[in-house]
Amino acid sequence: MASDWTVLYFDGAGGDPPELIRSFVASRSLQMTMLHEPEGVMHRVNRSIPASLLLDGSRDTAQALDLCTRVKSDAYTSILPVAILIAEGPDADQKTTLALQAGADEVVRADAPEEEQELRLDLLLRRATRDVSVHPTTRLPGTPQIERDLASRISTGEPFAFCYADLDYFKEFNDRYGYNRGDRVIYLVSLILRDLVRGLAPGGFVGHIGGDDFIFTIPLDRLERVCDEILELFDQLAPYQYTPADRETGYFLGRDRRGTLHRVPLMTLSIGVVTNLSRSFRHPAQVSSRAGEMKAYAKTLPGSVYVVDRRHKASPAATPGPEPIPQPSIGPS
Repeated sequence: MASDWTVLYFDGAGGDPPELIRSFVASRSLQMTMLHEPEGVMHRVNRSIPASLLLDGSRDTAQALDLCTRVKSDAYTSILPVAILIAEGPDADQKTTLALQAGADEVVRADAPEEEQELRLDLLLRRATRDVSVHPTTRLPGTPQIERDLASRISTGEPFAFCYADLDYFKEFNDRYGYNRGDRVIYLVSLILRDLVRGLAPGGFVGHIGGDDFIFTIPLDRLERVCDEILELFDQLAPYQYTPADRETGYFLGRDRRGTLHRVPLMTLSIGVVTNLSRSFRHPAQVSSRAGEMKAYAKTLPGSVYVVDRRHKASPAATPGPEPIPQPSIGPS
């Protein structure tokens, strides 16, 4: 178990963790952070993904249940493994049911044998290792969560836009400035996507495939505004990742794979978009494949742009649809 993993412990009544929790954390070389305000918990889990969240409902069960519901109903934080601690009493069974209904992954009851309590905590950490696939730089959900979210949207049939975002000229930037500066750019993009999708498209989802490839899935009616805002903000902030000299000229001199010196423009952002407006999908792979095509097409266009797949579902005798039409963007072209 990674020694820098953090377990968040919440008790709205302001109490200290019980001995069971303290010894469990210490014996597994984990770090524990104690929080007593719900907003403090939400702020923490919105900026990082800890190993697990322990909600002590022994004294204030209602607050623990409410916080669990908030964490599990949010697309960004629902992947976090959560356990609720339930005190002994005649209503322990009822509280256990309510905890599970709130989305708790485990319920640790004080009236259970200590061995069982420890086992449930261990199962929570195993779930974190197995299920919480996040990128180490951005802490965004990875491919397993991306596929689950997309499959869920396909099954409901509600209109959505699946957006595949990729940086242009990132490799050249990385070669010139180094991987540490490159990681800063990746993290910057993750914050732009996460904060704008969260603020403008409630119920949206942001994932990190790897490298400079990201996806975000949003309600269809929020597509234009979200993409416009993302491109505008990126184009405002990206130049400041360069030295003043490179920023002023708008390019730097780099060598291609053949060693030829050429001008490398400042980074831009390309987004390929697929929707279920005019066609239905049966599997996430169908959506991601088309989004990859659209992203590749977007990268052939100058500046920061997003393009939307306008092709309709073809009949058996139909010819392939027309070229996708690029959507306007606020970014420079």
